Amino acid sequence: MSCSSSSSASEDEDEGFDSYRKGGYHAVRVGDSFSGGRYIAQRKLGWGEFSTVWLAYDTRSSEYVALKIQKSAPQFAQAALHEIEVLSAIANGDSSNSKYVVRLIDHFKHAGPNGQHLCMVLEFLGDSLLRLVKYNRYKGLEMNKVREICKCVLTGLDYLHRGLGIIHTDLKLENILLLSTINATKDPIRSGMTPILERPEGNPNGGVTMNIIEKKLKQRARRAAARISGRRASMGGVGGTPKSNRSLDGIDLRCKVVDFGNACWADKQFAEEIQTRQYRSPEVILQSGYSFSADMWSFACIAFELATGEMMFTPKGGQGFNEDEDHLAMMMELLGKIPRKIAIGGARSKDYFDRHGDLKRIRRLKYGSLDKLLVDKFRFSEIDAHEFTEFLGPLLDFEPEKRPTAEQCLQHPWLNVKNLKKTEMKSESGVEKVNVGMSKLQIKVGR
Repeated sequence: MSCSSSSSASEDEDEGFDSYRKGGYHAVRVGDSFSGGRYIAQRKLGWGEFSTVWLAYDTRSSEYVALKIQKSAPQFAQAALHEIEVLSAIANGDSSNSKYVVRLIDHFKHAGPNGQHLCMVLEFLGDSLLRLVKYNRYKGLEMNKVREICKCVLTGLDYLHRGLGIIHTDLKLENILLLSTINATKDPIRSGMTPILERPEGNPNGGVTMNIIEKKLKQRARRAAARISGRRASMGGVGGTPKSNRSLDGIDLRCKVVDFGNACWADKQFAEEIQTRQYRSPEVILQSGYSFSADMWSFACIAFELATGEMMFTPKGGQGFNEDEDHLAMMMELLGKIPRKIAIGGARSKDYFDRHGDLKRIRRLKYGSLDKLLVDKFRFSEIDAHEFTEFLGPLLDFEPEKRPTAEQCLQHPWLNVKNLKKTEMKSESGVEKVNVGMSKLQIKVGR
């Protein structure tokens, strides 16, 4: 979700007016103040299942922040308290704010007509990696740009795992935000936005209702236009020409891990089913226990998506089998057969595997390999495919304990291949100079 520290927020749909009731969202208007007048609402950034997120101006620090306002019902308040606990531990251990994890600035309670809402104040960040991939028209990013993003995410994961003992449990493109917006006009600092310090005149109490109705009408109009454009394209008419590539040069690709609503301490887990479907690890599907390595599996899926523009796994249920079984089948087709001890070792293994470790309902698998897929489908060079597979392959080991840690990944040659190539070029040119010098020396000696 653009410009927010709540990655579960969406800009494709709206939260719906019905959710503004007792126990639900707090209705916010531009210019509303929070925490004794310290924070002033500027504009809505987005929303999630549990909260809405607003750009706010901090009158004490004179900085823009993201204000996350939780629904007021007890279960949402409980979830917010957990997230505050995790975010406080993160902030307390990173005084220099250098670990590429979102920073909690403040938290407080706000009383409104729908109840008491827990509020979190987070540093203002830019667009999600999902928005970046969309902006890039679902084409793969240049490998050096993928490396740059991976280094930030791995630094954050190393801090969470090794430094704090926290498992994120829901890593995906939406939950990693760039430090600034792709479009400079959306950034309140770069665009030179003047903060709103009081409620604008003529903003009626029905502002929330009207805002949602207007957005819904605009969404319908956009969908209708997209359908017409799609029909024209399929008929070979207007809109049929391919779009040109967009340049990502000049976009700051530094990013931070966000959204800790589902995070847990490794020694204090509270959910068996974690992770968004496409990023879910095999041990979670089979319920054989999980740890930090589950995050590393999700990270590998993210890296693949950045490099190709497509998700690694998009399982669907079919006749006689469900999404989980299709997901396991897709994993095996790409990565090889799951070792029998892993296949039959989980609480849900019997739902999918027979005693030999073969899937019960999906029998015919078309085995391939990661590097072949990168070359054949995504047109990687043999060298790039090989190097990228060397980096990703170990992270996708079916045995969780064999996957490298974030700390180990940061040492991997693939992350520093740009520097290696420069060094090699320098050393090669040095060798050439020496050879030229030697040949001259030999000529002189020959005379």
